[in-house]
Amino acid sequence: MNNIVISLENISKRFKIDDDCFLQNDQVRDGYFYALEDISLSIKSGSCTIITGANGSGKSLLMSIIAGLEDPASGTVQTSTRIGLVFQEPDSQILGETPAEDIAFGPRNLKLSKEQVKIRVNTALEKTSLSGKADFPARSLSGGEKRRLATAGILAMDAEIIIFDEPYANLDFHGILQVNRLFRELLSDGKTVIILTHEIEKCMALATNFIILFKGKKVFDGSTADALLIDLESYGIHHPLKKTVSNLEDLLW
Repeated sequence: MNNIVISLENISKRFKIDDDCFLQNDQVRDGYFYALEDISLSIKSGSCTIITGANGSGKSLLMSIIAGLEDPASGTVQTSTRIGLVFQEPDSQILGETPAEDIAFGPRNLKLSKEQVKIRVNTALEKTSLSGKADFPARSLSGGEKRRLATAGILAMDAEIIIFDEPYANLDFHGILQVNRLFRELLSDGKTVIILTHEIEKCMALATNFIILFKGKKVFDGSTADALLIDLESYGIHHPLKKTVSNLEDLLW
């Protein structure tokens, strides 16, 4: 049985430019900036995929195309199930005064009955370990809790694929542990998880698939184990196993 839930074929996205300062950029041709060029990939159900690259590599734009928020200039996108997106700043996704109210927003828009909404809210709270804070002020949650709340809202909408954009941004150590625990729980429930991040050392052990974008092109698509064998730093990505630490200066990137 085919268990591919996302398939991209020859995706490109370009933007018209008139600024001469871009003329020396190798992503510029014929008056267009090619933000993404000829990208093909597939993602399997229940997998965890890291998409990484330096700033400006096209990660967020590719995410928007996969989620249906942007149309490609050319190529095709096929998805077999509902996709949810957790933005880098989860505050932008909080609409309710409390977690329970916020999670209920999506199911209510789907015109579900009050009882169905209640069931989905309670289930999502439980899945994201927020049941104890269902009636807390949503804005008072920690960074990790806000990402869990954004995820809960997506789960309540019955999404099977969840994309996280820079999920570790502005989190302390405890917040990072919370987010990684959430990833494990989602994967154990059979969800498909896509993580867009440059902080690969925080989640490589969770992922099986590893994709690198560089200047709008896909330059690597393979296993996380194989990714550790290539020169990640040539693509502007810190290699977590680059060197053995013998003194404090070795910890500097």
